[in-house]
Amino acid sequence: MQDLTKFSDENLFKACVDGDESSFEELYNRYWYKLYAEAFKRLRKAEVAEEIVQDLFTSIWLNRQKIAIHSPVGGYLYTSVRYLVLSYLQKELIRNNYKSYVKGSFKDFDNSTEMIISFNELQEQIESHVRLLPEKCRYIYELSRKEFKTNKEIADLLGISEKTVENQLTKALGRLKIAVKALTVYIFLLFY
Repeated sequence: MQDLTKFSDENLFKACVDGDESSFEELYNRYWYKLYAEAFKRLRKAEVAEEIVQDLFTSIWLNRQKIAIHSPVGGYLYTSVRYLVLSYLQKELIRNNYKSYVKGSFKDFDNSTEMIISFNELQEQIESHVRLLPEKCRYIYELSRKEFKTNKEIADLLGISEKTVENQLTKALGRLKIAVKALTVYIFLLFY
C-alpha cells in the first residue's frame, strides 16, 4: 500500500478522478479542517460551515470526472468554499428580506381568527395543487422554492440539464398560477 501522505494534491486529485477512494480520503483529511475553519471564520455558524464543507467534498466525489481544475487543488478548494459561503449568505439575505417583507405586509391586517383560517386554507390549497404536480416536476419545484436551490444546483443534484430544470419549473409555475388566480378571486370575494 502506498503512503498517500507523500502524494501531491494534484496527484491525489487525478487518482480521485479515476475513482480511487483512498486518494479522495487523503485529500479530504488534508483539507477538511482548513476548509471548515475558512467557512466558520466567515459565517460563525459551526453547523453551516460543516455542511458547506461536506457538500463541497460530496460534490467533488460525485462530479470528479467532470471537474477540470486548472489551478492548484488547494486554491480550487478554498475558492469553492468561499463561493459556497457567499451563496449561503445570499440565500440567507433573500430569506431574511422575504421574512421582513411578509411581516411588514401583514402587520396592518387584522389578525382575526377568520383571517388566520383563510390564510391556512389558502396555504393548504396551494400545497394540494403542488401535490398534484407530476413527481419530478414537484420535486424540482420544492427544491427551488422551499430549499432555495438555484437551477444549476438542482441540475447538478439530479444529473439533468439546467434547461430541463427551467422547463419543469415553468410547467409547475404555470399550473400553480392558474390555481392561485382562482383562489385569489375566492379570497377577494370573501373579504370584500
